[in-house]
Amino acid sequence: MRKRLIVNNFFLFLGLLLTFQYSFSQTPPSPENYLGYELGTQYTPHYKIAAYFKAVAQAFPEMVKVEKYGETFEGRELLLAFVSASQNIQQLEEIRSNNLRLTGTLKDKSGSTSAPAIVWLSYNVHGNEPSSSEAAMVTLYALVSSLNPFNKEWMKNTVVIIDPCLNPDGRDRYVNWFNSVKGSNGNADPQSREHNEPWPGGRSNHYNFDLNRDWAWQTQVETQQRMVKYNQWLPHVHVDFHEQYFNNPYYFAPAAEPFHEVITPWQREFQTIIGKNNAKYFDLNGWLYFTKESFDLFYPSYGDTYPLYNGAIGMTYEQGGHSRGGLAVATNTGDTLTLTDRVLHHFTTGMSTIESASKNAAKLVAEFKKFYDDSRSGLGSSIKTYVLTSDNSSVINNITHLLQANGIEYGIVTNVSNLKGLDYNNGKETSLKLKAYNIAISSNQPKSVLAKVLLEPRSNLVDSVTYDITAWSLPYVYGVDAYAVKTAVNMQAFQSPLKEKNKTPSTYGYLVKYNSINSVKVLAQLLKQHIKVRYSEKSFTYNKQLFEKGTLILLQKGNPENLSGIVNDLATKNEVEVEAVATGFMEKGPDFGSADIKFMKTPRVALITGEQTSSLAAGEVWHLFDQQLDYPVSLINATDISRSNLNKYNVVIMPDGFYRVFETKNVTDKLKEFVNNGGNLIAMGGAAQELSKNTDWGFKVKEDKDKDEKKDTVDYSLLKRYENRERDNVINNIPGAIYRIQLDNSHPFAFGYSGNYYTLKQDPTVYEFLKEGWNIGVVKKDNYVTGFAGAKVKSLLKDGLVFGSMEMGSGNVIIMADNPLFRQFWEGGKLLFCNAVFLVGN
Repeated sequence: MRKRLIVNNFFLFLGLLLTFQYSFSQTPPSPENYLGYELGTQYTPHYKIAAYFKAVAQAFPEMVKVEKYGETFEGRELLLAFVSASQNIQQLEEIRSNNLRLTGTLKDKSGSTSAPAIVWLSYNVHGNEPSSSEAAMVTLYALVSSLNPFNKEWMKNTVVIIDPCLNPDGRDRYVNWFNSVKGSNGNADPQSREHNEPWPGGRSNHYNFDLNRDWAWQTQVETQQRMVKYNQWLPHVHVDFHEQYFNNPYYFAPAAEPFHEVITPWQREFQTIIGKNNAKYFDLNGWLYFTKESFDLFYPSYGDTYPLYNGAIGMTYEQGGHSRGGLAVATNTGDTLTLTDRVLHHFTTGMSTIESASKNAAKLVAEFKKFYDDSRSGLGSSIKTYVLTSDNSSVINNITHLLQANGIEYGIVTNVSNLKGLDYNNGKETSLKLKAYNIAISSNQPKSVLAKVLLEPRSNLVDSVTYDITAWSLPYVYGVDAYAVKTAVNMQAFQSPLKEKNKTPSTYGYLVKYNSINSVKVLAQLLKQHIKVRYSEKSFTYNKQLFEKGTLILLQKGNPENLSGIVNDLATKNEVEVEAVATGFMEKGPDFGSADIKFMKTPRVALITGEQTSSLAAGEVWHLFDQQLDYPVSLINATDISRSNLNKYNVVIMPDGFYRVFETKNVTDKLKEFVNNGGNLIAMGGAAQELSKNTDWGFKVKEDKDKDEKKDTVDYSLLKRYENRERDNVINNIPGAIYRIQLDNSHPFAFGYSGNYYTLKQDPTVYEFLKEGWNIGVVKKDNYVTGFAGAKVKSLLKDGLVFGSMEMGSGNVIIMADNPLFRQFWEGGKLLFCNAVFLVGN
């Protein structure tokens, strides 16, 4: 028998609505009426969700406007629905513009606080958390239905923006798989195969990226398109709907500590207001929930934190279920959790949030304006100007692209005499030293809070139990010098440092500076077009200009006649510097006929993927080749290595994972043969750890040498209280902290770098220094920079190898303890990874 709700107030209406079996001529088509089945009895494919939203908009154009804002990689629509009273829908563009006037990002005239509250509801960012998109359809129906006695009241002072599915590719991957394995009825046994999704799962997008970690970085096409619209609206309330493990009760705000220090008292207060309203309806129905646990507000690139740092009330709602929920699943309490339950819960919190926003609309708008008034005056920020500087024009341009995508204003400084600031490299107050290019970001601007969070030199954690990485400061991410200055600095408009396209073709050749991922993009396209490329293993001087190791040399001899056009087009597109050269005779350093000038081999690349690899790590490498370098890569399942012809490749990449195939001798022998015959094997994270267990590979994990010395001493730290078990364990944790790595930049693995690189450490693994091989990147004592690292982890992270290369036969084994491609936002590591692919072993 179908469950009914215990209801009061507006839930008298919802009690009818949520049975999913009523349709009236005076109302828009109900989800059940339109789809032909009751919600909760099966999963709805994305195209039907999109069609339903369009149908409701067509039936009620005075209340609903649907807008397509983009497409996924696989071609599925990304939609927004705007729902409000007819007078608001008629003035939708004016409401949006007025809201931007309140922020100061639109300066044509003053904004009015007598405006509707804007509530943005985001569903299904993780594709295998699918109940929320089902709830989105019911929510839309409830907001326009004439049966709802409250929607007219709410819609007068509220504009609701609904994104029914942020990740359509992931959702359909899950839904299509589930429909292929389910029977005529859902099986509640959690061991049944319909509760055990295969690799890579539907959580991520096409490239196996977690879109809920991508809000600030905008590396993925779905995020890039959505954030354009988000920053055009800047809502006052944002909710991100998720699912968690099926045995967990529902989670809603207020969130757990740590809260970032920039989060305002009002943002904290309204989280509690929302939480209490949600709790009221959950209590009436006897549904369990929890608050103030697990989900903190620190990492800036979530669907709750990013809105908070942009002035909204940002919240995550988590329903039990996830990919293991199926249509019904037996929980450890002996209950059965159904898809219908999950839809009802998400629907209830969504409606409760809209209700709370409507009742507090005036306060929400006023506090939103205050947030931006304070931001433009730099209130609460001791740092008034951030100055980032580098001799690398490409990297400076790349930083500006990220700032632009987030609406952060910037300029340049020309005079820093008598100016001092905190030097990011040493943590000391020093005089500013500008390099060839710089960016300056003022704290007196609308996006001041977001800028502070993304640029702060040190993470200020009030609680060390966190949900994600704890450090991400952009100067370390991009590998540039930076200063945090406590005074305002006069700035001028920024102009791209990219030199104009070379209009004088050379009859001899061209030099391309090799110092960023942009340089590799040029290199990759040259090799794809069969252009002959050389590079220098030593620095040289031409025309009084120093060209560092790794500089690409493109000679007209042996290359197409239109080499000039090819090179300049690629340089312009990828924002790299090109120099025409008229001779092979250099003023200093090797001439072009020297043995120090190497001919570039064309990499033939295979990426190990599938079961036993981390889908996220494999996706990062795949996305780099496919979307950034536009360079061919073959994806080989780990379980297929033994029967694959590795002779077709000269580079094999093994991303992080849990490799059982190394237990099979023929796989290990095959990889050794590949390397001995001249191949490069790149082992990252868990792959390197698995290789190190076999002494034949010649490297091993560095262990705690103090263990044996402490063996006979009494360790009173073992006497712990049970209630403190989670917090006591943080001494062994490093969720994501930044460490300074010393690089041997005379080796091709580190070409394009200075002597330092900033790495994101997420575990304490380092390797012993190689006796036979090259210790390219090492962590020494006192190299911790920022972020949380437990006491025991800090004691381990010293005097160890992080990046190394060993010659084996005619090939190389390349070790990466850390991930230089983390979430594709760790820009400073991309060149390091590409060096391993394109340069090592040439």
